[in-house]
Amino acid sequence: MRQGWRWFGPEAPVTLDDVRQTGATNIVSSLHQIPIGRAWTKSEVGERKSMIENTPPGRSSLTWSVVESIPIPDAVKRKGGQAKAEIEAWIASLEAVAACGIPIICYNFMPVVDWTRTELDYEISTGATAMRFDHERFAAFDLFVLQRQGAEKEYSAEDRQRARDVYEAMPEAEIAEITRIITSALPGSTTEPLTIPGFREKLAAYAGIDAAKLRQHLIEFLQAVTPAAEARGVKLTLHPDDPPRSLFGLPRIASTADDYAALFEAVPSQANGMCYCTGSLGVRADNDMPAIARRFASRIYFAHLRATKREGDGRSFHESAHLEGDVDMVAVLKELVAEDRKRSPEGEIVFRSDHGHRMLDDLNKTVTPGYPAIGRMRGLAELRGILHALGAKPS
Repeated sequence: MRQGWRWFGPEAPVTLDDVRQTGATNIVSSLHQIPIGRAWTKSEVGERKSMIENTPPGRSSLTWSVVESIPIPDAVKRKGGQAKAEIEAWIASLEAVAACGIPIICYNFMPVVDWTRTELDYEISTGATAMRFDHERFAAFDLFVLQRQGAEKEYSAEDRQRARDVYEAMPEAEIAEITRIITSALPGSTTEPLTIPGFREKLAAYAGIDAAKLRQHLIEFLQAVTPAAEARGVKLTLHPDDPPRSLFGLPRIASTADDYAALFEAVPSQANGMCYCTGSLGVRADNDMPAIARRFASRIYFAHLRATKREGDGRSFHESAHLEGDVDMVAVLKELVAEDRKRSPEGEIVFRSDHGHRMLDDLNKTVTPGYPAIGRMRGLAELRGILHALGAKPS
């Protein structure tokens, strides 16, 4: 298995030399500066690849192995195969990536909002901070800040009262902060930042689109792009919904094993793969993470390894340390190692320690939310230790 690291580019607080010092060898990156929907060019991809792989004298080499992500425009999620221009632009970006020899592309199909949290610096018992999704705070935003039409029907009377109590106790600065976190698009997001009026307009555009319709749109997208990926030796990996359940009344269709099985049955090409994210899928108690890894082993080309801890209400959670929380990481890695041993070196699974606590000196620095250096390095070291114990020396 190959040790990956998400790098947000030359303006990111974490440098390529920082990455080298963590022991990671494979870079996961994207061209975040390019507007969603505009086709990437080979020269733009090549420039980033050169930045990563042209190793200075005396430095260990890095390889750009995964593009995370080429964003899928909103029109594709709403219209499926009818969004021909947007799909053609996405294929052009895929072709540029393939021409530069990058073999894996990660993407997601979450409508309107991408990965969602209510707090970015929730203090845990060690004094470090973690990202958190608090159901009551989320409901307070949905019901009383966004004031989403029909939202009250999706919450029990008890939930509505608790949300009101939370909202009324929030100072204006706290309301502004949760609004910023939810609407402004978190790092690596593949959706556009929104204002509250813009948010409502986006939600209205999805009226009449249920899970079946959204799944059909994803299938139509995959039917259009998978032949191009297959012809160029590129593996497409769908990232799970985060959190893996409906938000804001919107359907989500990559939350369970059955969701993935439906997509693989509809588009059976081996180019149609999975980004196996233990943190996202692990939020659901009914997702058996080792069983999912075993079931879809041949489709897993890229893995996000992190753990989350479900809280008392069963709907709130926070990012835990990588070997804590609700994910049995040893059991998960046993399944991934068993699959990886069947593969040629060029087909090895790329994994990265995903997210991480803000800790030690990173508490005094500007960091990318969810992606501090030290917390992720701790996670990578712990994962590397498991791999060594399993007799699978990571590359």
